[in-house]
Amino acid sequence: MKSATEYLTFKTAEHRTYVRITDDVARVAKASGVREGFALVSAMHITAGVFVNDNEPGILKDLDAWVEQLAPFREDYHHHRTGETNGDSHLKSILVHHQVLVPITAGKLDLGPWQEIFYAEFDGQRAKRLIIKVLGD
Repeated sequence: MKSATEYLTFKTAEHRTYVRITDDVARVAKASGVREGFALVSAMHITAGVFVNDNEPGILKDLDAWVEQLAPFREDYHHHRTGETNGDSHLKSILVHHQVLVPITAGKLDLGPWQEIFYAEFDGQRAKRLIIKVLGD
């Protein structure tokens, strides 16, 4: 079995943003030499996430409005008793999840016609890592 691991670091200018990372994942998959397998893409921070969806500005705006509606910034989160004020960011990351598993077939990511991979940042403006781990034959 072959494997490859690469870490990406994000330090976004915005507090909340979505970064298309499909090309990064495809690059690691290709360099790994894996023909049949999987790429695990996982945010390594509890206020960030990874998801697969359409790379269309409207859906990203809808997603942003949806996570803000379900987990709005508020002063009264119990988590804020720790001295941090990012309780909403922790909850937003749960909504999109922290990782995805993408199949690799014939040496390429096997995504649907409109599917793209995104890094979701909910508490940005500081460095955070993401891992891409490719496994297969």
